[in-house]
Amino acid sequence: MEINLLLESLKALLFGIVEGITEWLPISSTGHMILLDEFIRLGMSDAFKEMFNVVIQFGAIMAVVVIYWNKLWPFKMPQKGEGALGLLKMDTVELWLKVVVAILPSAVVGIPLDDWMDAHLHTAPVVAAMLILYGVAFIVVERRQQARRVRPRVHDVSLIDYRLALIIGMFQVLSLIPGTSRSGATILGGMLVGCTRAATAEFSFYMAIPTMAGASLIKLLKFGFSFTPAELLILAIGCISAFVVSVIAIKTFIGYIKKNSFTVFGWYRIVLGALVALYFLIAK
Repeated sequence: MEINLLLESLKALLFGIVEGITEWLPISSTGHMILLDEFIRLGMSDAFKEMFNVVIQFGAIMAVVVIYWNKLWPFKMPQKGEGALGLLKMDTVELWLKVVVAILPSAVVGIPLDDWMDAHLHTAPVVAAMLILYGVAFIVVERRQQARRVRPRVHDVSLIDYRLALIIGMFQVLSLIPGTSRSGATILGGMLVGCTRAATAEFSFYMAIPTMAGASLIKLLKFGFSFTPAELLILAIGCISAFVVSVIAIKTFIGYIKKNSFTVFGWYRIVLGALVALYFLIAK
């Protein structure tokens, strides 16, 4: 039993590392998790694995909270004579309102279709197709922007208004299909409406907080809160490793896209999608 628990802990660590890297890069975390499960399976129940793959995202989003705490915390130290409104940082409150507007489309579509998508879309062929499709989309958009010498109008998150937030949120709906990438879809949408990669990526990170927290809560409610000690350990390892790796991935990713395009991610998606399609074609 101890050997099995050690092995399952190492698997959970690997899943957390993959989640922490792929959640923030535009290469589809859900797609990678589905593919990883094809080769390295947790020795737990199917219900636990379904919950685990989503809930470890909570560890990933805590990295966003830690890194951007000063921008996300809406309260400030009270000053003498200030009322209740004086305790609020109004620019931060407005940012959260924009985030709420942005996540509404995916909530409206995703919540009622959650079980159906789990049953019908979480498959290797779907993942492979979406990896390739959006890989091509990244390359086409980048080349189009360069050819037209398009200069983004929005260079900072604070300049994203409610209309742009809603449009970016509509693009996030596309990421409900596994293999698409939530960050990839939203960043692509932001670029198409005149935002820089870095500004859209940062806004996408903020959108991830309520989106992924909500998804984690739904999965926990479906699974129930009755865990065995082994299940708690596996879940904790997955969440903590996803958090640590996410901190590194987010900082590295933001630094990269300030100076480079998404073309490399587009080619990565195409190659990976082709390999996945070939593997499952041969396996059948």
